[in-house]
Amino acid sequence: MSPTTATTNPPARMLWTMLLALTAGFALSQAFRTVAAILATPLQAEFGLSAQALGVFAGAFHFAFGGMQLFMGIGIDLYGVRRTVLTAFPVAAAGALVAALAPGYGMLVLGQVLIGIGCAPAFLVCTVFIARHFPASRFAAVSGAVLGLSGVGMLATGTPLAWLVQAFSWRAGFLVLAGACVLAWWGIYATVHEPAPATDAPTGPRESVAAAVRGFAALFLVRHTWGIMALGAVTYASFITLRGLWLGPLLIERHGFSLVNSGNVALAVSLAGIFGAPLFGRLDPGPAGRRRWIVGFTLLMALVFAAMALAHSAWLDVAAPLAMALLSGYIVLQYADVRSAYPAALTGRAMAVFTMAMFLGVALMQWLTGAVASAAQAQGWEPFAAVLGAIAALLAAAAAAFAWLPAPAVAAAAARRVS
Repeated sequence: MSPTTATTNPPARMLWTMLLALTAGFALSQAFRTVAAILATPLQAEFGLSAQALGVFAGAFHFAFGGMQLFMGIGIDLYGVRRTVLTAFPVAAAGALVAALAPGYGMLVLGQVLIGIGCAPAFLVCTVFIARHFPASRFAAVSGAVLGLSGVGMLATGTPLAWLVQAFSWRAGFLVLAGACVLAWWGIYATVHEPAPATDAPTGPRESVAAAVRGFAALFLVRHTWGIMALGAVTYASFITLRGLWLGPLLIERHGFSLVNSGNVALAVSLAGIFGAPLFGRLDPGPAGRRRWIVGFTLLMALVFAAMALAHSAWLDVAAPLAMALLSGYIVLQYADVRSAYPAALTGRAMAVFTMAMFLGVALMQWLTGAVASAAQAQGWEPFAAVLGAIAALLAAAAAAFAWLPAPAVAAAAARRVS
């Protein structure tokens, strides 16, 4: 939406109906980004994949997802939430079919790339819709509720997907998700209708694509953007890399869990994650204390990863992901931080840049941890300790960058008033 466009909000019930339909698409995106944790073992068995190849497979979704954020942000600005998501989402269904029918590793990765492109607007449309149609004071709480509800997608890639894979094959999992994409697309088509411009809204020529691109580029000239992006590239990536890639292999290879038992743990982790974001959305301390909370919880997550790397304990490797699933809800505070760090006219673009950093960070971390695991195996070391230790180090470094790089003026002013 251009800075000069005004809209009239429909009734609250209709707003929530539309937001729930958009959240269904986001839930499927959550399912796709976490399938690798359950599919890793059967894919390695069928295609003879190394740990690094597995990391590329998992990261392909996130690389495509993150790389498309700027284009999706431009699409939302120029054409709206509804048209953008309805145009993109069929590509996810096509990608799931390509993956399900893949004769080899190359087509499997291509399917992941297509899924990532199709899912690219899934979360962005939710955050932009909330920012446009809900009060700023409710942004963290409503975003937290959406993140929590979208966790249903991760629930599906726990025990249900493990059972489906064990009873049929990993290909059946992709086929079921392709069908779910069609249903979600229809739900969005039937329910999401963006409010028409108000009669007193200023008129004028629509912003060009080139102007929209320049608007995105301008965000990188804002000093506090770099600290926000540095942390954004690591926090969500750390949790989703564990839940979406390494949790299954860790439990199966380190502790001898069965595929279904590892799926049960993944299901429990996903269930805990449903409650984390709504909890932190309600506990949001506001601009004065929010950034201190973000740094503190990032360092706490780093300590938990380090403990998993060093302990080699079955109970800890089950309990720690459960705790991290709940703690990872603090990531909703990062979205609230972005919401308050930029003028209202830049909200959609700022969200797109932040989401791009998050998911390119996931792709990079999944590729990097795959390379770390392969290097550790070549040296005769336990690969999971190396992977978990690397994630802990990245979290600590990102927290330091976020704390030391310039902060938004609004947050700094609020902190000075409180102190």
